[in-house]
Parts: sequence; C-alpha cells; structure tokens
Amino acid sequence: MMHKISKKYISIVLMAIIIVLVMYLCKSSRALENCTPQSMKNYISSFGMLAPIIYIIMFTIIPLTLFPDAVLAIAGGMIFGVGIGTLYTIIGAVCGGTLSFFISRIFGRGLVEKLIKGKAEWFEDGIEKKGFLFILILRLVPLVPFDVISYGAGLSKIKYKDFALATFVGIIPGVWVYANLGDKSGNIFSLEFFGAVLILVLLMIFSYFMKKKISVKGLKNKVNGEN
Repeated sequence: MMHKISKKYISIVLMAIIIVLVMYLCKSSRALENCTPQSMKNYISSFGMLAPIIYIIMFTIIPLTLFPDAVLAIAGGMIFGVGIGTLYTIIGAVCGGTLSFFISRIFGRGLVEKLIKGKAEWFEDGIEKKGFLFILILRLVPLVPFDVISYGAGLSKIKYKDFALATFVGIIPGVWVYANLGDKSGNIFSLEFFGAVLILVLLMIFSYFMKKKISVKGLKNKVNGEN
C-alpha cells in the first residue's frame, strides 16, 4: 500500500517538474511563436555547447505541447547535420515516446482516452494480436500521430522494452528524411534534398492508402459484427 502511494507521489512530482520545464522553454523561446525550422535552429544554437541537451529535452517534452515534431526534426538536421541530427532526434523521440507511455500507464484510461480520442480499444486490440510488429508498422508508416501511438501503447499489456525497441527501429527512416531535409535546406537542388523529399512523399502516399484500407476493413468488421 505504502509502495503504491509513494510511487504515485513520485509520479506527480516528476510530472510537475516536466510541466515547469515546458512552461520555461515556452516562455523563454520566441521561436515557438514562429514555429519554423530556422527560428528553432537559431534558438537551440544560442545555447552553445548545451544545444544537444536542449534539443533532446525539447523533443522529450513534445507530448505535453502542441509543437510539431517535424519542424523540430528538420531544425535538428540544420544544426547538427544528417548523422548526428538523426541520432539526437531518435534519442529525443524515444524519450518522448517513453514519457507518453508511462503517463498512460500511471494515470490510466480516463485521462488517456481524452488525449487519443477514442482510439484506446483499437490500440489494445492491435497490440494484443501483434504487439511489437503492430508498433513497428505504425512507427514506420505514419498512419497515426506519434504521441497517440505512445499513449495507446501505454494502455496495453505490451512490455516497455518491446515498445521502445519498435519505436527506435521504426522511426529511423522518417527521422533520417527530416534530418536530411534540414541539412540540405541550404541547397534545395541537391540530389540528397530531392531524394529526401521523394521518400517523404512516398511515405505520405503509402500512409494515405493504408489508412483507407484500415478504415474500410474496420467498417466491414463492424457491420459483420452487428449482423
């Protein structure tokens, strides 16, 4: 009993610290108002040697903000280059996914269902059947927003290590594309920039058709169930 109470209080304290950190970064950053890769690059670069840490922290707390992660990922490529930018973004994204995952585990269905708008049962059903593979596919193909996947996974019975590994592997292609876009943004006529744009477009097209297929399949299952 005491263990559960102490765990609850520790969770509340950690959440309070994170929220204060979010408020500080939002208040101190005019870049959040402009919401462009260039403005984010200028803001993060202003921290000098601490820039990598600030970048990873900002990616970690994205689930608690409305800030678009694609903008930040492109800024990461502009600041650190393709290789290091991809690495830092993956670290930050996995940390952010972990934050969402454990918020879901700790605070439960009541809060999380409001955040993911009724998708909880769909996630639980998919993860129950496929688990690691289900998360991996959702990470590879952006069918559902990143944070929604993390919150939904936290409600399921999937082990954290499986969730984290699927997230790590699944986001590599997309993160590389955004880092490449940022790194080559100064030369939009380069072959690398064109290749990154092409891959991004193909991912979006594939995601669109996968969404339609899943929606139609879900509707058919619902109709068959009612009959």
